[in-house]
Amino acid sequence: MGWLCLRFLLFTTCQFNSTCSSSSNSSSSLSSRHLCHPHDSSALLQFKNSLEFELPNGITFYLNSTIYWLKGKDCCTWSGVTCEKMTGHVIGLNLGSGGLQGNIHSNSSLFSLGHLNWLDLSGNDFRGSPISSKFGGFVSMTHLDLSYSNFNGPIPSKISHLSNLVSLNLSNAGMTLDTLSLNRIVQNLTNLRELDLALVDMSSVLPDSFKNLSSSLTTLRLDYCHLQGKFPESIVHQPNLRVLNLGFNKNLTGYFPKSNWSSPLEVLHLSVTRISVDWHHLTRNFKSLRDLYLRNCSFVGSYLAFLGNLTQIMQLDLSSNSFGGQIPWSFFLNLKSLVYLDLSNNNYVGQFPEVDSNSTSISSLYDFSKQQLVGPIPRHLTELCLYGNQLNGTIPFWLGSLPSLEWLDLGSNQLSGNIIEFQSRSLRSVLLNDNKLHGLIPRSIYELVNLRWLFLSSNNLGGNLEFEKFSKLRSLIGLNLSFNHLSLSFNHLNNNTWPQLWLLDFSSCNIREFPYFLRTSQNLNMLYLSHNRIQADIPKWLLGLGKDSLMYLDLSHNFLNGTIGQLQWKNLQYLDLHNNSLQGELPIPPPSTYYFFISNNQFTGEMPPTICSLSMLRILDLSNNKLIGKIHQCIGNFSQSLSVLDLRNNKFHGVIPGTFSKGNVLRNLDLNGNQLEGSLPPTLLTCRELEVLDLGNNKIQDTFPNWLESLPKLQVLILRSNKFYGEIGIPETNFPFQKLRIVDLSYNRFSGLLPAKYFEHLTAMINSQEHELKYMGEGYYQDTVVVTIKGFKIEMVKIQTFFTSIDFSDNTFRGQIPNVIGKLKSLKGLNFSHNELTGTIPPSFGDMRNLEWLDLSSNKLVGDIPEQLTNLTSLSKFNVSKNRLVGPIPHGKQFDTFENDSYSGNVGLCGIPLGKTCAPHQSPPSSFQQDDDLEHENGFDWKVVLMGYASGVVIGISMGYLVLSNGTLDWLVKVVGIK
Repeated sequence: MGWLCLRFLLFTTCQFNSTCSSSSNSSSSLSSRHLCHPHDSSALLQFKNSLEFELPNGITFYLNSTIYWLKGKDCCTWSGVTCEKMTGHVIGLNLGSGGLQGNIHSNSSLFSLGHLNWLDLSGNDFRGSPISSKFGGFVSMTHLDLSYSNFNGPIPSKISHLSNLVSLNLSNAGMTLDTLSLNRIVQNLTNLRELDLALVDMSSVLPDSFKNLSSSLTTLRLDYCHLQGKFPESIVHQPNLRVLNLGFNKNLTGYFPKSNWSSPLEVLHLSVTRISVDWHHLTRNFKSLRDLYLRNCSFVGSYLAFLGNLTQIMQLDLSSNSFGGQIPWSFFLNLKSLVYLDLSNNNYVGQFPEVDSNSTSISSLYDFSKQQLVGPIPRHLTELCLYGNQLNGTIPFWLGSLPSLEWLDLGSNQLSGNIIEFQSRSLRSVLLNDNKLHGLIPRSIYELVNLRWLFLSSNNLGGNLEFEKFSKLRSLIGLNLSFNHLSLSFNHLNNNTWPQLWLLDFSSCNIREFPYFLRTSQNLNMLYLSHNRIQADIPKWLLGLGKDSLMYLDLSHNFLNGTIGQLQWKNLQYLDLHNNSLQGELPIPPPSTYYFFISNNQFTGEMPPTICSLSMLRILDLSNNKLIGKIHQCIGNFSQSLSVLDLRNNKFHGVIPGTFSKGNVLRNLDLNGNQLEGSLPPTLLTCRELEVLDLGNNKIQDTFPNWLESLPKLQVLILRSNKFYGEIGIPETNFPFQKLRIVDLSYNRFSGLLPAKYFEHLTAMINSQEHELKYMGEGYYQDTVVVTIKGFKIEMVKIQTFFTSIDFSDNTFRGQIPNVIGKLKSLKGLNFSHNELTGTIPPSFGDMRNLEWLDLSSNKLVGDIPEQLTNLTSLSKFNVSKNRLVGPIPHGKQFDTFENDSYSGNVGLCGIPLGKTCAPHQSPPSSFQQDDDLEHENGFDWKVVLMGYASGVVIGISMGYLVLSNGTLDWLVKVVGIK
């Protein structure tokens, strides 16, 4: 926590010599000044007593503290208090980061200190107090700082009465400012040199209001203010402006500079705005720039063509701008003052330059691919961030020898080879995660005694690693070794502790025991031990670890067993225990929990009523356990925050809760595989965000819920294996089920004609716009569904957004198959088997070029198999058995791969592969396409995939969204059973 202490020290350092003298100076000579004025002393004590004082965890020292303000003592000697020497009146009050808590009301004694000209209350917690208009009564005030102190509400216009203000800082996330109040501040505060309104909500403010700011202004900070509209170009023409921060106002527009002039600006922050940046003019006009932040900006013209006159640049952020090609090392490395360079999240390619061994200067970098020097080794760099590019090759050894380097982030690239040895001991952060690095962790890592962050995850590092090797790194805050090929053990640790440890990720490190050394890490915030080999009960010491600090805990994918007692964490937000063998009653995390995953265990009993206290839940996944009883009605009350409710494969009974309220954000409701009965609750219609509704394999008895057709985002509807009955009927709206991509009504009692009017409007199946490899789900949760493909029930653990299927099998639908189904050109699978359909197979089916399986078996279809079906070059499963079809079987293309089982039970069919020869006038139609065209570019090669289908063995399902390959991708798909 040393950085926090330093921050407090900086807060309490007097910044303005004209108004802030130290307490020691103010008390150095009693003969030269009066004692503290009694009125002011009394007012300060009253102010102190109206507030609380609390030290944050781990902080035991404050320069600014009211705890030593004692009655009977001269208040001019109190910490943070400055007095006028002659009168004894309090003129300065510095309580920044003083641990103060409470409300400041308008009748506070603070406002009776009428001679105050300098007030700093920043970095405290005033619990959402409004800024009182009484602050406008300090007529002599020159410096006012109320920043980051949890003030709330509108900034009062009476702040504009402080006409002598030189510095005003009101940065608070809960504050708002309207145009009227801003105009008054701009008009009346003509002496302002520093104005900081960061985080203040000014979404209603017109940016033109800033045009008339004081010409003496040197600093203007307006980042994260929700500003929108065009920002006036004239601001950058202010003659004295040194610092301008407009960052992270994503709807703020503008264009500057347009003309040639010389600006004194030293700090410019335009990150994440829509202000157009002309790199050519910028580098020509802003010759004094020292810090330039242009993350995710809008560039016009030829950006980065040259650096022009930016020779004084010390900090440069050009991240997230989609820049590509080679990094222009010669530009950056010749900036002699550059200490901070961030080029992360671009599209840079290529390798690092290396040291030129032939150069007479040992500090020259040479690009061997271009046969030219690119510049000197940047020994002055303290931070280098190249995260999220496409850099390849190895890490150059000169990066490990930069004497000033403190932060190195090369994560999420394609770097390979071994990690270099680091000679510099200045490093505080080494982030090399998500690359292709291999070998052992270098020995020098364990000698970096100042190291605070070490991320080596998702590489190919290997070897047996004794954690004792990290014993010298006492300053570690974050350590991530996850998903390598390491085998981590904790022998010989003795009494080693890491008191500062805040994040620890040992996922997939072949751990066989809980790291006992963690018992003393009471400041731990994030702990990830998933995908290991821990076979044990969860120890009591772990359940009590970081009671006040732990927010994220992931113990999933282990072999944990036994029961879990009461969870003691007070501020937990994320708890993941899924894929273990835990037993007993369901544990309930604290009310602060947002994400609760406990699926694939062996929990029993009813859902405890205490689950109703989890009103902040966003994802609740209790699937694949042995839970019984009814689903609490309170679950529906979570819907204002709950996005995913996954209770599938338990033994819940009763009815589905009907308490879903208007305005809920429920996106996925999965109750598949329980014993629920009754009818569907009408309040499901309030779930306007619903994308997945899976109610399959229950005992629900109802008619088809056509009232769900108006849900605008519904993509998956599973009603399989229930007791639904009756006709589906016709739509009640003009655009029913527009986004529906997966629908399964199989194994019910539906009857009547197939719903042709619904098929006409299945837009997502008619012409899907999805072609990228994306999956349904969000953040920590991937949507899952069980579908029937080729007679196999397959659990798609991840659902690709272009997967589409219709399954109406095992009902009593009758009548003809509608021709309109041929319009569903994005459809992957269609199953109408085991119904009472009559008529012929529509030739329009030949238009469904993406169709990969078609099952029309066990109906009463007549006529021949349309020759147009040979156009279905992606078709890999075809079953028309047990119908009344006649005539020759088409041949060529995919039809040459189908077995006898596809046609059995149709006595009138003839041709290959059946043994029945067609009569002369029944010659099988020939294919008009090449026989080697067996696979559509977006389809499956089922001939390869299902060798041995007759024996019921699935060897593989290719093309990305269904993969079975020696169990190595069982996280993506599981074969559940055979229909």
